[in-house]
Amino acid sequence: MTETIDSAARDDRRPPREERRRPRLRIHRAWLVAAVTFVTIIGGAAFNSLPGLLIDPLHREFGWSRGEIGLAVSIDMALYGLTAPFAAALMDRFGIRRVVASALTMVAAGAIASVWMTASWQLMIYWGLLVGLGTGAMAMAFAATVTNRWFVARRGLVTGILTAAGASGQLVFLPLCAWIIDEHGWEPASVTVGLAALVVVVPFVCLLMRDHPADVGLAPYGGTYVAKPAPARGAARRTLRVLFDAARTGPFWLLAGAFAICGASTNGLIRTHFVPSAHDHHMPITVAASLLAVIGVFDVIGTIFSGWLTDRFDARRLLAVYYALRGISLLFLPVLMAPDVRPPMVFFIVFYGLDWVATVPPTLALCREQYGDDSAIVFGWVLASHQVGAAVVAFLGGVARDVFGSYDVVWYAAGALCAMAALMSLVIRRVPAPKEPVVSG
Repeated sequence: MTETIDSAARDDRRPPREERRRPRLRIHRAWLVAAVTFVTIIGGAAFNSLPGLLIDPLHREFGWSRGEIGLAVSIDMALYGLTAPFAAALMDRFGIRRVVASALTMVAAGAIASVWMTASWQLMIYWGLLVGLGTGAMAMAFAATVTNRWFVARRGLVTGILTAAGASGQLVFLPLCAWIIDEHGWEPASVTVGLAALVVVVPFVCLLMRDHPADVGLAPYGGTYVAKPAPARGAARRTLRVLFDAARTGPFWLLAGAFAICGASTNGLIRTHFVPSAHDHHMPITVAASLLAVIGVFDVIGTIFSGWLTDRFDARRLLAVYYALRGISLLFLPVLMAPDVRPPMVFFIVFYGLDWVATVPPTLALCREQYGDDSAIVFGWVLASHQVGAAVVAFLGGVARDVFGSYDVVWYAAGALCAMAALMSLVIRRVPAPKEPVVSG
């Protein structure tokens, strides 16, 4: 009897049979694909942040006006935005790996070829056309496609991490590129960006990236095995059809208009013209670029916190508050410019970082509320308006600097535009929640 009890006690101490058979924990291939995507998006952020550092060096070396240089930057930003809605369709048709490898090669070609340019139209081809198209194919659609294919569980976490990759790229590359330009000139910085693109292509994208979990015989992380779908041939037509349908509604134009102002006051204005504006006030270019990098740090914090707020408060009011506070801060920026970094400027940088893409979660929530199943594509077009707004201000900001001799009027105009965006956000109509069916007793 005692022997039987001892045997039962030993059995109780053993793990269940199914646990004994469970294989040792292995990292799912989806996380490796996510890591490659993270590295690629970091590179894309570096390519987009460099043109703002080139304005003064190109102006000094070639005598090109800031308006001409700003036009090249605006072409880059516009194509980045207009390519994004179609990037997912291209990936469905040709595969993630082919599209991203081609995009990085295009970026490398544009960045390296710019070393031999002698006319401003070449800058528009190399940095405007090639880099714009290449980085546009690695925009949010890239992160969304990877997340949707490779993850069922943890999609929110992965989306947040990949969104933060853009800010991380700005953090890593801006001070480095600014130092290279300050010590060795703009050509080595451009070559560095081009070589970084090529380094990502071969060892990361070509060898480690896969288009679909079925390519390696796996199920998506947290899901069940799904066969790889056939290449989609009608995705581009659907992208255009959704645009035409949404364009017939008022909320689309309010969302797109407000998000265009968002792009104008971030990528078009601060990312492009903050460094040359600070340099006008005798601040070293490396210091100004480091301030932009700090924006990248607080950008991550602000985006995550904004997502938390969006789950709890009205997205319209959140957007109105974000835009209003951003506009007020821009009105004070001209008096904060100085040769060195002072506490008020640090406060501006921290605040602007928190507000930088805090507008994305509530804007996406409103797209979802208004357009349902088509909300992702609608958001892609709203994102395109963001980049078009950035492109217009990148160009007009340079023109204003040429005409007025300073950027002050640009900051004031952007502040007024942000006030307009706040009002546009408040008047977006609500979609009534579906009524519960009445069950007669």
